Amino acid sequence: MAEWRQYYQNEDDEVEEDEEDSGGDYKISGRDSLVFLVDASKEMFIKSEDGETSNFDMTMQCVRSVYTSKIISSDKDLVALVFYGTEQSKNPRNSFKHVYVYHDLDSPGSQRVLDIDKLLGEKGAQFAEKTIGSGETSLGEALWCCSNLYSDIKLRLSHKRLMIFTCRDDPHGGDGAKDRQARTKAADLKETGVVIDLMHLTKPGGFDVSLFFCDIVSPPEDESELGLQIEPCRKLEDLQKRVRAKELKKRSQSRLTFSLGEGVNLAVGVYVLARTATKPSAVKLHRDTNEPVRTKTRYFHAHNGGILLPNDMKRAQVYGKKQIVMEKDEVDEIKKFDDPGLVLMGFKPMDRLKLHHHIRPALFIYPEEEQISGSSCVFTALLLKCSEKNVFALCRYIPRRNTPPRFVALVPQREELDQSQTQATPPGFNVIFLPFADDIRTLDAHVGPTASDEQVDKMKEIVHKLRFKYKSDSFENPVLQQHYRNLEALALNMLEPEPIEDLTMPKVQMMDARLGPLAQEFKDLVYPPDYNPEGKPAAKRKTVSDSTAQASGTTDCKKDVQ
Repeated sequence: MAEWRQYYQNEDDEVEEDEEDSGGDYKISGRDSLVFLVDASKEMFIKSEDGETSNFDMTMQCVRSVYTSKIISSDKDLVALVFYGTEQSKNPRNSFKHVYVYHDLDSPGSQRVLDIDKLLGEKGAQFAEKTIGSGETSLGEALWCCSNLYSDIKLRLSHKRLMIFTCRDDPHGGDGAKDRQARTKAADLKETGVVIDLMHLTKPGGFDVSLFFCDIVSPPEDESELGLQIEPCRKLEDLQKRVRAKELKKRSQSRLTFSLGEGVNLAVGVYVLARTATKPSAVKLHRDTNEPVRTKTRYFHAHNGGILLPNDMKRAQVYGKKQIVMEKDEVDEIKKFDDPGLVLMGFKPMDRLKLHHHIRPALFIYPEEEQISGSSCVFTALLLKCSEKNVFALCRYIPRRNTPPRFVALVPQREELDQSQTQATPPGFNVIFLPFADDIRTLDAHVGPTASDEQVDKMKEIVHKLRFKYKSDSFENPVLQQHYRNLEALALNMLEPEPIEDLTMPKVQMMDARLGPLAQEFKDLVYPPDYNPEGKPAAKRKTVSDSTAQASGTTDCKKDVQ
């Protein structure tokens, strides 16, 4: 029975979503959870100086964007929305006054997005005033209510985060008892593993974090965390950027040992910074009930039809017209070269790394102080020296057991901050996969006509006119965007999906305005005078031999018919 369970894992009772790294020993399991704790005081509904939007409306737009992104990327995560400082009270067992639980901790869905839409804009402010209202504030009661939301969840949670949205730096107006209660409840939440973040919004006279909230929020979990931001969010883009940087737990693909030499080891985490975004796989449903169906795989003997267990099967490969049969253990032994990890081979100047060496998306490594003490210190020293000397580290990389080794180049990357002092580029090493000699092909270049110097100079002018700064994060995949817009329209009962802008399409009018007469001048230099690129090619004239062969074939066909 144990063998069956080991082989057919998908037949057991459904387990919560587990994410297992490729190193084999380190495992992260469970679901992420996020609670939005939003201030519902009257100050939140005051419109900004430009009169466009209020802090409450900007917060609701941000919450809605997180809901929709969670539905697309990680629909099994848990999200909740709680208002504090309200006139009405609505929470489990109604134990807390002036706390309104708008959404319990649960997976996001289309109905929740529709509920958020009711709170947007001028009508949303009126609806919020009628539904929840604005009353006294007790942040300690609100934090206590959020603690109960977490304790009522029976699922395994891998990461718990609570975000406070407010424009008041002293929510209790100097009430020492309420301040102490809030600090106590915040400390209790931190002890249970909840990370508390502050998303403070702009207010007249500035937001002073040191008055109260510096004792409420959690300290940075590691050096890569942003920590407490001093400047408040003034625009929706800034707020969304800050929330996006905080909402997701930075999970490593694997944790490996980085060996610098005999007896010198440090621990690093391997992260995936970029991967191809694809449409989610379709879920198979029963034709009559629309219930999800589960796929099961069985192997049968070709002759007697008996069911085969894993130990009943072997692996074979034909080599030299002979079938080589091996056991699974033998195959695994052949595949094993060494234990998973990174081994330093040496250093090379940065100019030795060529563009054609990049054969797959790069990874990123960062020290793991919890695994081996002192890893951060050694890692930082190596990073700084490689950056100063403009060299990369050449390493042998084995990501997991029974995986062939690869040579990789560790390219140093310094930390960079943007104007709002938010981390734009993390410090660490980019892992560039290098090709083996077998992977490099020698191609016979096609020898074509050589362009004249005048043609080359004219094309240089064209290229100079059409140059622009390219950023990959400025272009969204139009196919994916259209797919998700269609799903959103169906889920939210919209009449038609929102239109998308295909940023991959060339801006013809702008290009023509930049080029002016250069395009026509280049055509005159390259193409003959009577050349028309939009015209149809001339029909190929039949030769005498082709006509004779066709007539002969027709005669033979007639004879066969007769």
